[in-house]
Amino acid sequence: MSKQGNQRSFLRTIILVSTFGGLLFGYDTGVINGALPFMSEALGLNSFTEGLITSSLLFGAALGAVFGGRLSDINGRRTNILYLAVLFFFSALGCTLAPNVTVMVISRFFLGLAVGGASVTVPAYLAEMSSADRRGRMVTQNELMIVTGQLFAFVINAILGSTMSHNENIWRYMLAIAALPAIFLFFGMLKVPESPRWLVSKGKNGDALSVLRKIREEKQAQSEFNKIKETFAEEAGAKQATFKDLNVPWIRRILFLGIGIAVVQQLTGVNSIMYYGTQILKDAGFETKAALIGNVANGAISVLATFVGIWLLGKVGRRPMLITGLLGTTASLLLIGLFSLIFEGSAALPYVVLTLTVTFLAFQQGAISPVTWLMLSEIFPLRLRGLGMGVTVLFLWVVNGLIGLVFPVLLDKVGLSTTFFIFVALGLAAIGFVKKYLPETKGLTLEQLELNFRNHDGQDNQAYLKQVDAQAK
Repeated sequence: MSKQGNQRSFLRTIILVSTFGGLLFGYDTGVINGALPFMSEALGLNSFTEGLITSSLLFGAALGAVFGGRLSDINGRRTNILYLAVLFFFSALGCTLAPNVTVMVISRFFLGLAVGGASVTVPAYLAEMSSADRRGRMVTQNELMIVTGQLFAFVINAILGSTMSHNENIWRYMLAIAALPAIFLFFGMLKVPESPRWLVSKGKNGDALSVLRKIREEKQAQSEFNKIKETFAEEAGAKQATFKDLNVPWIRRILFLGIGIAVVQQLTGVNSIMYYGTQILKDAGFETKAALIGNVANGAISVLATFVGIWLLGKVGRRPMLITGLLGTTASLLLIGLFSLIFEGSAALPYVVLTLTVTFLAFQQGAISPVTWLMLSEIFPLRLRGLGMGVTVLFLWVVNGLIGLVFPVLLDKVGLSTTFFIFVALGLAAIGFVKKYLPETKGLTLEQLELNFRNHDGQDNQAYLKQVDAQAK
């Protein structure tokens, strides 16, 4: 194999291994979808405790995102992912062996710390290992692994639910499987290098150049190394990033955009479907086994749509993708709400709802989610990337957790249609935010993006958006 071929092969290995953090993220958030009906019976859950068990992971993820980002700045992206793999493994065992609701909530919270840490660290690691022209596709490989993990969870749930439904411990088997990818992630990360940008930030220039030479051609490696050093030299006099740095006006603007992007992704209500898809289909009229099997379609379309999204990122700008996705998800939710009223009690309703949830996820996973994680990984400057991503993803997980907590209560109290009408209103607000504030980032290096944000201070936002769009083109 040629040297260039070896470089590409090694880069593919880095992507595969590190994105097992995304696979664990997906499985651990998706498995509750099928485990909850059986767990409810075994542990005597009501709508509130169902929401509590689901959301405990999400609130843990909020905390994990903040500290995960900070620790990845201090210890390195690779080292942090190794620690997360250990936490994934033991937390999964804790959930599997939980004898009651209290232990389950605590174990799910610690599992959430790992999920939150991975949601920040893996995209940052991938963004820093990629070149500008491949960053979109490379970072969104993690999104592909997240939805693959969710599909894997849905398939396992359907198989076990169809063959072992009379076994009172069936939900424990569903949860136990999450320990296996954690083992692969740990041993795989031992074989891959640290981020060259993080190495430069720690003064390990020789190691950074060595890593770049393993994944780039010599000329490109040297050029990128020089640009990283130049950017870091401009910040050399600055202290270690702290929360006080987030008060600098141009950084505050980035933080505002990051929080907005993160919240927008959650306001679509995507995770109400990913966590409670089985329950939604049951409420629409399916039996439990049929709902488990039907829910596999949600996972399958998520994976297929993500492939489309990765392809589109190389062809289309981030802003038009995000706006198109939000229009599609909002329309799908509106139709779910309307048809739930029109066909209430009809034998056709569960099939209509399943069709619309699949349509919803096609827009969500094909446009919104890939753009979300990519933009969060690329908008923050090097010195603040871990901390900035941590804070923004904190908001993502808090909103996610609140939705996970209240969704089963809303279904129980106000019904399917009214619940989805609420998400329609939130979707319209999200579209307004993206159109008004979000700049284009496609085709710009991480260093160019930082310069653009620095130079934005005091500039009219709409004029700035036009300027950045022209530069990206």
